[in-house]
Amino acid sequence: MRLQDLKKNKKVRFAYTLISVIVAAYMQAFIIHVFIEPSNLLSSGFTGVALLISRITELFGFTFSVSLGMIALNLPVAILCYRSISPKFTFFSLLEVFLASFFLNIIDFEPFFDDILLNIAFGGFAHGLMTVIALKGNASTGGTDFIALYVSNRKGKSIWSYVFVFNTCILIIFGAMFGWEHAGYSILFQFISTKTIDSFYHRYERVTLQITTLKATEITNAYIQHYRHGISCVKAIGGYSHQEMWLLHTVVSAYEIQDIVQLMREIDPHVIVNVVKTEDFFGGFYQAPID
Repeated sequence: MRLQDLKKNKKVRFAYTLISVIVAAYMQAFIIHVFIEPSNLLSSGFTGVALLISRITELFGFTFSVSLGMIALNLPVAILCYRSISPKFTFFSLLEVFLASFFLNIIDFEPFFDDILLNIAFGGFAHGLMTVIALKGNASTGGTDFIALYVSNRKGKSIWSYVFVFNTCILIIFGAMFGWEHAGYSILFQFISTKTIDSFYHRYERVTLQITTLKATEITNAYIQHYRHGISCVKAIGGYSHQEMWLLHTVVSAYEIQDIVQLMREIDPHVIVNVVKTEDFFGGFYQAPID
């Protein structure tokens, strides 16, 4: 690829990430004003932890700054992500947090619904979608998203369900101390949000590709040149045509499927690709770093 093309691709990726961050930040402010505040939902994640510490200290006659607590909790994981994931990812994640706070203060939105369950359902879905937009742009919304992406990148699998458990624990403590009704609604909100993320963000899902082709050498060489996954090749006989052919087998990340299939079809228009969801995988697997 020419240097000019590389620079163009970098500019496109930078623009895509910036747009994703701006959209996610605007959506976050919108969701807080339209769905969360009218329903008096409790915060979770690092914001929830800071609020919980503040309320607990108030019971003992002390004052704890929520904003200071949020900075104190976010800073260590931001540094961790900066060193272990990507400086670009960390910068855009912190930019999203800043822009969300900015939009929250300068723009006022009117609530859509008077019904709390409608606010929870639509708000939870929108919150999950907002998180997915940030993640697909190679950024995050800060807070526990930092930890989720850090651990997922190290382990090679999604941990959003564990993030939900953590948020639920925070909300249960809120409920035990200050009342169960809004804590219960907040847990339901978090559940819908988490399920939305799991439904639309597939970076850490793995699938098995079973490929049938007559051009095994050409496809294998092109595949190895573009992707850092292993591929096995077995000679077979067509049951109907009795023609010699090849069966290729490889395991890839779900987000790579379309590009890989397109590459193979360019080489062999008659290639057959069967995609099978991989529940468990043991062995070495290359996970592309977050750019």
